[in-house]
Amino acid sequence: MMKLKKARMMVLPLVLLLFLSFSSAHKFYVSVTNMAYSEEDSAFQITSRVFIDDLDKLLKERYGIEAKLATPNESKIAEEYIEKYFRSKFVVEFDGEPVPYNFLGKRYDTDVVICYLEITNVDLSKVKTMSVQNEVLTDLFDEQQNVVHIKWNGNKKSFVLIREKNKGMLNL
Repeated sequence: MMKLKKARMMVLPLVLLLFLSFSSAHKFYVSVTNMAYSEEDSAFQITSRVFIDDLDKLLKERYGIEAKLATPNESKIAEEYIEKYFRSKFVVEFDGEPVPYNFLGKRYDTDVVICYLEITNVDLSKVKTMSVQNEVLTDLFDEQQNVVHIKWNGNKKSFVLIREKNKGMLNL
């Protein structure tokens, strides 16, 4: 009887350790991009939310920059490289042609960096199809998912883009 009690006392901490290690929060890799067409401005206004630590890691691995995002010691060239990265990984096309956009800047909100982009001078009546390619962070994280929400003229469409399927298309 005493041996059984002693065995239980030894096994209990191991069981608790195993249970806690499986129940801890699993890191997920996701970005959310909202694209809304403004009739007043004839522009697509775009916000893209990406986790700060993921973008920080990417800037170090891709460009060798210690960006230290959202800290008092943030690199002065961090935003320049964020824009460079977005231009290589986030592409919008109208009727099969890439569309230029302005990178307006970024701000931080808790653990997320919000990047602001804008496609100006858009005459939606002349656009038949629109595609969005979002490969942000898919080159660093296999599990990365990029959610894209598009709103225009009372319509809404959403895509979940991954490394293997990184482009969503819609008819306007």
